[in-house]
Parts: sequence; C-alpha cells; structure tokens
Amino acid sequence: MEKKKREFFSARNITFLAVLVALVVVLQLWGSTIPVGAGGLNLSFVLVPVTLGAIILGPIAGLILGFVFGFVVLMTGVTGANFFTAYVLNDSPFFTVVTVLLKGMVAGFVSGVLFNVIKKKNKYVAVFVAAAVVPLLNTGIFILGALCMSGSLKTFVSSYMPDFNGRNIMYIIVVGLVTVNFFIELAINLICAPALHTVETVVEKQILKKYAPKKIEESVEEKENNI
Repeated sequence: MEKKKREFFSARNITFLAVLVALVVVLQLWGSTIPVGAGGLNLSFVLVPVTLGAIILGPIAGLILGFVFGFVVLMTGVTGANFFTAYVLNDSPFFTVVTVLLKGMVAGFVSGVLFNVIKKKNKYVAVFVAAAVVPLLNTGIFILGALCMSGSLKTFVSSYMPDFNGRNIMYIIVVGLVTVNFFIELAINLICAPALHTVETVVEKQILKKYAPKKIEESVEEKENNI
C-alpha cells in the first residue's frame, strides 16, 4: 500500500495531474458558455481529461479530476455564470452540491477501476469502456439527483421551459435536460477513445524506457547485497 502511494505521488504523476486539472478548469469554463438542450444546461468537454486521467493515472486521479469538475460547476452557479446551476443551487442547495460533486467523482473513479480490470484482457476495449462509462455515470447520477429536487425543477420548468409544463418529471429531466447533452458528450468521449489509447500507450512506453533500466539495476544491486 505504501509503495502504491509513493508511485501515485511521483513527480511525473503530480505534474500530469496538474496539467489535467488545468484542462478541466479551462474546458469547463469554456463549455459553460455553450448551452445545449431546452433547459439551458452546458456541454461538459471536461469529461475527456477526466477519462484520460482515470486511464493513465488510475481511479484516484479520476476521482480527483471529477471533484475539480464538480467544484468548478458549483462555482459557475455561485457566480451566476451557469444559470441552471445557479437556480437549483439557490432553491435546493444540499442536493445540488451533493449531485454536482458526486457525479463527476464517481464517474472518474469507476472509469479508472474498470479500465484497470479490463485492460488485462484487452487494453483497447478497456479504453472504450472507460470512455463510455464517464458520461453514462455523470448523466445517470445527475438524473437521480434531479429526481431528489423535483420540486425545484418543476418551478424552473414553469418559469423557463413552458413547452414542458404539465409533463411527467422524468420526461422533463430526460428529454428536456439531459438527452442532447448526454449524446454529444458520449460521442465526444468515444471519438476521442482511440486518441486516448494512443496517448496512454505512448506515455507508458516512455515511462518504461526511462525507469525500467533503473529498476533492473536496483534489482541486481539488491540481489548482490543479499548474497
């Protein structure tokens, strides 16, 4: 456990994680300016770096990046940059905070876990599964959270989505709020999957090239010392 902890907090991992965190912040702030769907939700380009972090650095990195994603979303709600988030945050703060943070964290963590399990049999399939599960879980947990604050959503609909007045709450959430967003995010992640696989492979080869000789040398020295 201690060895794994040291490996995760290596200079290489921390540097790469910092780059991905910066990408999450920039892409979410940029994506918040592009509304999609009838409810004024915004596109989540940040799911790509969240997936990339989960694949290359593991589930803990995916969880951290998912948290940063959720935190930035909440900040856009606090500042009013994201109108929908600002509205539900004001009307139902607890469920909004839990939903927004949890969906990104769970998506990133589970993506990393599944990739580590599936890559033992087929790394290419593992990349596609990891890329697909992030938008699936991100959207699925959003739907569950939205159901918990259905009162706030009905008020929002009556004021800003008149075409959905009188509709079932699940219809409003799925059709009015997430359908367009989800399919665009899923398509982006799946299209990027081959690129993510290439990046992961190149990074892994570079790491092995750099550190494998050193590890072999350390192993030989250790055996000599034990003789």
